[in-house]
Amino acid sequence: MNDTEIVIVVEGKNDRSRLRRLLNDYVLILCTFGTLNTAKLETLIKQVGDQEVFLFMDNDASGKKIRGVLRDAFPDADHIYTRRGYAGVEGTPDEYVIQQLEKAGLEEYIVYPAPTPYE
Repeated sequence: MNDTEIVIVVEGKNDRSRLRRLLNDYVLILCTFGTLNTAKLETLIKQVGDQEVFLFMDNDASGKKIRGVLRDAFPDADHIYTRRGYAGVEGTPDEYVIQQLEKAGLEEYIVYPAPTPYE
């Protein structure tokens, strides 16, 4: 068993990198790499185990399709959404990602960026 407390499943490694900067190490971030076959799904299910799971997919056709498959695999999962018009999770501004993570009740896991001084 690892030290993570919750799992967030995203589509791609860039999505994972984006979230990794904003979340502490108690969060395991897993990728589907844009596709899901039976073997990948079984691996994901094993990796998640009995941890709390959140699904954070892009708001596009591919993201919705993956979310649908994962919704069946993880019926108790919480869903986090990005806004339509953003270039997926990786293209969502940090402030909006943080807002969505807070809405999902994940404040204790968020690593808030230092405020940037005005130049």
